[in-house]
Amino acid sequence: QVQLVESGGGLVQAGGSLRLSCAAPGRTFSSNTMGWFRQAPGKEREFVAAISWSGGDTYYADSVKGRFTISRDNAKNTDTVYLQMNSLKPEDTAVYYCVVRNRYRDEYDYWGRGTQVTVSS
Repeated sequence: QVQLVESGGGLVQAGGSLRLSCAAPGRTFSSNTMGWFRQAPGKEREFVAAISWSGGDTYYADSVKGRFTISRDNAKNTDTVYLQMNSLKPEDTAVYYCVVRNRYRDEYDYWGRGTQVTVSS
């Protein structure tokens, strides 16, 4: 069973920054796109950002463009994906989930348990 482990969430004031990390210890996803979704209370889960297997292509939701940066480190035994979040707004408050996209289909094979990000005004 693959387990994605997220870290880096917390409480921050508006305008502040946080960096989320996600890895599956002992497992690599060097051929998969990885990314982040989020879900705020009472709202549907939404796409935030994704990065291709090589790191050469990145994708962002319009709501986070220019403020969030996704990156990845394809180490020998573990791939780690990061989400640098700057200029945070109260509307960024949500549980953030790390995901691994299927190589061939437009679906996500693995999801993390989520990490809470709370931005106070």
